[in-house]
Amino acid sequence: MSDRAAMSETRSAKGAATRDQILDAASRLISLRGYHCTSLDDVLRESGVGKGNFYYYFKSKEELGYAIIDRLVHGFAERTLEPAFADAAADSVVQIHEFLDRILENQRQRNCVGGCPMGNLASELSDVHEGFRKRLAGIFLRWRIKLTDAIERGQVTGRFGPDVDGAGLAQFIVAALEGAILLTKVTKDISVMEQCVAHLKHHLTLYTMNRLAADERVAELVQGRA
Repeated sequence: MSDRAAMSETRSAKGAATRDQILDAASRLISLRGYHCTSLDDVLRESGVGKGNFYYYFKSKEELGYAIIDRLVHGFAERTLEPAFADAAADSVVQIHEFLDRILENQRQRNCVGGCPMGNLASELSDVHEGFRKRLAGIFLRWRIKLTDAIERGQVTGRFGPDVDGAGLAQFIVAALEGAILLTKVTKDISVMEQCVAHLKHHLTLYTMNRLAADERVAELVQGRA
């Protein structure tokens, strides 16, 4: 590698670190105070970054807000959503249970503090900023699509009944989890989240078929293709 290329790579790494430093500081402040009550001066003081450097990476506070939302989406998808549903051949009921357990464990690790960052922003900004509302709505849509896909896969294999409204059930799960996360934050009581997850798992049994019936369904599908 030439000296010029090495210097360019170093500058690029430092630039990414500075941008992350701004995002880290802004995310911390916004999680505590909200978007509107967090000023750019607050972000600069918290991050230790000068105003000139800030405007090099973000043209405005609004652009910073979009970057924070995108970061939340990426983090949630990478750590929770995608791993839970990565195996398309796995039992979809088990996958949904494991996904619910991931959400519960996340709240345990947070010690009931902070709630859902995406839900917090959605509550604060959806009525006052259409661009943010649409971006945040996209997060919850992605969440519902993953659950809907899992339920519909389960219908093919016989784990879910053929008459189940996959999209409706997925939306119910997301709404129940978001409500439980909010109540857990307000009460500072993890049992609220634990009970919600337990009841959701029980609720799923209303729509699921036992493994024997599922195996018979798969055998029928295989014979039909033969």
